Amino acid sequence: MVLKTPDELAVMDRANALVHETLRLVAEAAGPGVSTRELDHLAEEHILTGGGVPAFKGYRGYPATLCTSVNDVIVHGIPSAEHKLRDGDVLGLDCGVVLDGFVGDAAITVPVGEISPAAKRLLEVTRECLELAVDVTRPGRRLTDIGAVIQKHAEAAGFSVVRELVGHGIGRSMHEDPQVYNFGPSGRGPELRPGLVLAIEPMVNAGVSGVNFDDDGWTARTEDGKLSAHFEYSVAVTKNGPWVLGVGGT
Repeated sequence: MVLKTPDELAVMDRANALVHETLRLVAEAAGPGVSTRELDHLAEEHILTGGGVPAFKGYRGYPATLCTSVNDVIVHGIPSAEHKLRDGDVLGLDCGVVLDGFVGDAAITVPVGEISPAAKRLLEVTRECLELAVDVTRPGRRLTDIGAVIQKHAEAAGFSVVRELVGHGIGRSMHEDPQVYNFGPSGRGPELRPGLVLAIEPMVNAGVSGVNFDDDGWTARTEDGKLSAHFEYSVAVTKNGPWVLGVGGT
């Protein structure tokens, strides 16, 4: 695991601030009739204007700035000019930025127009899973404490957590050690230490936890076609507790 210095964390905070600005801008623009490609162009323009570079575009061949995951798509949905959003859709937005040599990464899931009460509950619980996970990201806790709280909260609400896709360490590279699972027993794995930065990203399904992948090699869908939600923060472990980069302390 690569531990970051205070100066490096400050750079990562700026990178993540640009990510969160971009997500807010795109979320505001996401309405019925808007294509996911339009949202992608908006995000890329904002990132470049802010002095950053899209982290996802070209990464292992990924063709876009954003991941736009609609309804049963868990993560890694590819923006398309043909895919226009509809009232009642649930839209996952995942964004990464490289700024001054460090990567920022975050995700939100937003309603398009008016969504069902069941969809609202899924988004609410998934966001709560992230908040609970952030709270345990403290010195002296164990890595699996993160997944344990996510799994417990999601399953108590009647949902399931995705097991085939994980969070990760982050820094100069998009993916660093360790992997961050969204399930499992608490109290195991390495001890969390100041300077560690984790991209924590609960992925919660309304139905079963299984995943199917499209032929494009990226798009991950729920096995049963039911809705999924995804929220993500890049979180630094500090001696004073968790620091949600780009947002502020918690």
